[in-house]
Amino acid sequence: MINKEVKTQSRNYTIPLITITLLFFMWGFITCMNDILIPYLKQLFKLTFFESMLVQFCFFGAYFIGSLIYFLISISKGDPINKAGYKKGIMFGIFLAAFGCVLFYPAATFSYYPLFLGALFILGLGFTVLQITANAYVSLLGSEESASSRLNMTQAFNAFGTTIAPVLGGHLIFEFFSAPDGSFSAVATRIPYLIFAGILLLVALLISRVKLPSFQTQEEEIVKGWGALQFSHLKFGVFAMFCYVGGEVAVGSFIISFLEQPQIMGFNEIISKNYLSLYWGGAMIGRFLGAISLNQSLSQGKKAVYMLGAAAAVFLVIFSIVDLSFAQISFFLVFIVLNFIAFFIGKAAPARTLSIFAGINVILLISAMVNHGELAMYSILGIGIFNSIMFSNIYTLAISGLGKYTSQGSSLVVMAILGGAIVPIFQGYLADQLGVQHSFIIPVFCYLVILVFGAYCSKYLGHVESTDAKSGH
Repeated sequence: MINKEVKTQSRNYTIPLITITLLFFMWGFITCMNDILIPYLKQLFKLTFFESMLVQFCFFGAYFIGSLIYFLISISKGDPINKAGYKKGIMFGIFLAAFGCVLFYPAATFSYYPLFLGALFILGLGFTVLQITANAYVSLLGSEESASSRLNMTQAFNAFGTTIAPVLGGHLIFEFFSAPDGSFSAVATRIPYLIFAGILLLVALLISRVKLPSFQTQEEEIVKGWGALQFSHLKFGVFAMFCYVGGEVAVGSFIISFLEQPQIMGFNEIISKNYLSLYWGGAMIGRFLGAISLNQSLSQGKKAVYMLGAAAAVFLVIFSIVDLSFAQISFFLVFIVLNFIAFFIGKAAPARTLSIFAGINVILLISAMVNHGELAMYSILGIGIFNSIMFSNIYTLAISGLGKYTSQGSSLVVMAILGGAIVPIFQGYLADQLGVQHSFIIPVFCYLVILVFGAYCSKYLGHVESTDAKSGH
């Protein structure tokens, strides 16, 4: 049971939500920089695909290590967040992530790949703390019924960061801070990551000045032991999150290499980074649409109008960001229409919508594997818009109804972000053996698991979704 320490405090959570959303944007930006680092470091250190995927292995492996430590503390001494408070947890995560960014300076100075991996591990640990605290915090800033909608909105701004990162970050590393002769040099990463550290510290300063509501469990209700594991939908949700993060990260990590293939498009890194932005931009569009579609307070008519306006606005934002013509990104309109249809078939039910989107991604991945040229490219880029609601829907479905075990369950779900470390490694190995295009069979299996999880939750948590349907949404 949640106890609001100051019972008279305002229920208007707009300012806290805006502040946390700014944080989501920044960590989305920095996380997506890994997709720029992978091809960059691969050429710089002459790495195989498997070796270059150690970038994601160290970064997302930190999520597993950090979440495991958190979980072990919670089952032996009680939930640390309930004791320290969400604000302190968020601040600690920001400082740790900023320190990881600073470590890029010595790694670049000595041009030593293991130091880069160490910096990414520390950065990942910082984001682990943020995932555990900030996601659960957003879910508490309002009713449980609208938690998926709020998380989709904050994740939309996280995706805005991932959309800008390939263009801005790619320009900084591949062009602005590159060597005068255009050759690859590790020092090109020094200044960008110092800038990222500075921005994170500014966000920390802002959060320190904003009054955030406190949500803490009463002392006598702090739980120990393995209680969260009694919920079968949580255990399945942990596996689904492993597959989702693994699939999304693997696809994003290989897009530049995929578009470089002569049978696909034969693009270089400078061109490919713009298309990588479309992949993450699709996630941004889908999350804004998801935030509206899953908002239980809106009628179907209002949802349609708001979703159409949001899609048009975000599409124009993406068009203004990427260095591509309208003709080059017009195919995206087809995916937006398909996304609309999928949302309305899902009828605002998180589990049903999750299954539909996962099924579409399976089809798109198979298309990318068997086709060549633009059709293969469009298929792989279209996956982003259907990834959109997966994190928030899996997260909220997995921790639904956990009560006093919510934070413990949250740490388990965040632990499953380990998928971002493991799945790209397997795909990297397969790419070295069979080629990049055929290696996408790995994410196919990931999305099949998500499809089944959505179907399972539709049945297991069916009373929740039937309630939504009866309310006319």
